[in-house]
Amino acid sequence: MDGRGRRVAVTGYGVVAPCGIGKEAFWNGLLGPGISDRKVTTIDDWDPLPFFDGPKEARRADRVEQFALAAAAEAFEHAGQLDVAPERFGTIFGSGIGGLQTLEDQVQIRLEKGERRVSPFLIPMLMANASGAAISMRYGLQGPNETIVTACAASSHSIGYGARLIAWNMCDAVAVGGAEACITATAIAAFSNMTAMSSSGISMPFDEKRDGFVMGEGAAVFILEEWEAALGRGANIVGEVLGAASSADAYHITAPAPGGTGAIRCMQLALADAGLSAHDIAQINAHGTSTPLNDAAEASAVAHVFTDGLPPMTSTKGVTGHALGAAGALEAAAALLSGCIVVPQTETVYDPDCKMHTRQVTLQAAYLGGFHSCAGEGCAAGQCVRNVGHARPRCGSMRSSRRRKNKSSQSSLSRKPIPAWAAREGASPAEPSTSAPVWRKNASATVTHSILDKDVETPRQVTCSGKTARRKAVVSSINDVMPAPGRYHSSIVNSGA
Repeated sequence: MDGRGRRVAVTGYGVVAPCGIGKEAFWNGLLGPGISDRKVTTIDDWDPLPFFDGPKEARRADRVEQFALAAAAEAFEHAGQLDVAPERFGTIFGSGIGGLQTLEDQVQIRLEKGERRVSPFLIPMLMANASGAAISMRYGLQGPNETIVTACAASSHSIGYGARLIAWNMCDAVAVGGAEACITATAIAAFSNMTAMSSSGISMPFDEKRDGFVMGEGAAVFILEEWEAALGRGANIVGEVLGAASSADAYHITAPAPGGTGAIRCMQLALADAGLSAHDIAQINAHGTSTPLNDAAEASAVAHVFTDGLPPMTSTKGVTGHALGAAGALEAAAALLSGCIVVPQTETVYDPDCKMHTRQVTLQAAYLGGFHSCAGEGCAAGQCVRNVGHARPRCGSMRSSRRRKNKSSQSSLSRKPIPAWAAREGASPAEPSTSAPVWRKNASATVTHSILDKDVETPRQVTCSGKTARRKAVVSSINDVMPAPGRYHSSIVNSGA
């Protein structure tokens, strides 16, 4: 981080998502089928009791808080015993909305049964800061306890802010991340009436037929720690936050600025803060909401920043859906988990006439880097992170290949089979329909260096298939597309609403 005095390590993280609860289940879910034929994707058969002392305590926590505490439990267990004074351990958490289900339920109770039947726990359950406060109280964290509510950029903002608290010696450790659980009848109706949600029920980022996002939910929590302290206690360091940035579109309540100018600025600031150039980036995790306006603006912004050739690019929302305020945290977890280029399944087909600015969509092992957009403040945020693992397969160097001159402007992966849901060489998103606004006010960009987390097994071959033969692709040689041992893998992750 620019002007920082201390390095920031990532020593633990936990995940709760529709495609899997826990890091390994989440990773396996990302390799599973994409979303099709539904407007929302939820965590089915959710049981909060393992994360609470009893049913009464669980009932007094909204679903979003339950997700946050479940992810925090895994994150703290992963991080191990931290030797940090409570007053130097902070909690910086993000959520786009908060306890919307509780609010909706209690409004209905008041209308049907009268005001005396409204729960006295309504207010503490619906507040957006309930999740961060619950984590702080559960683990006795007495440092700064703040919640960032910047729609779909919230959890990425929280990671950047938490990292700065450590870098600037205001904290020695910080629990960061985000949670969201707002799939309610009213929310679905509102987003549908905005024409922001998919009418086809298919999440297909950057596809010419994309028609909106599929709403998701979940949480991810990360334990950030001062680097030397983490080394001193023998922690398993899985990542390093290198920098962060924030900017604003200052353009429109829902639509992104033309050409993705806010995202361009945000990614450039994140790179500068990390002391990296576009050539150092080996992967981009796109926001890729599957909305016409977002994907077009984002592709344009990425093409502007990466003028000398684009690294691989992905949007995991084809599997996870759009978790709003938790989106950036889930993408960060996906990046930390993946130690190879693999392609999540999704029902996306690209038209040959679609001029996509991105070359290929991939899931890469690095942490956040990105571009978050959402409604509200029109701001952007970004972080730069290095994923530091230990056990990963031997492979060729993506970073070195990215540095080589390439007259055809092709990425080192362009010779590999292009996944069905990925962009073709020289393609760009179809012109968006102005009738489908996308929440776009806050944006976050993160740059990362990454290596595989040794605790998660990396598959040697991944097959991605859709409903037709032309939706099939296989990445058969992971060794050819992974960074070499001993090299850092830099990435940018884009996400938002």
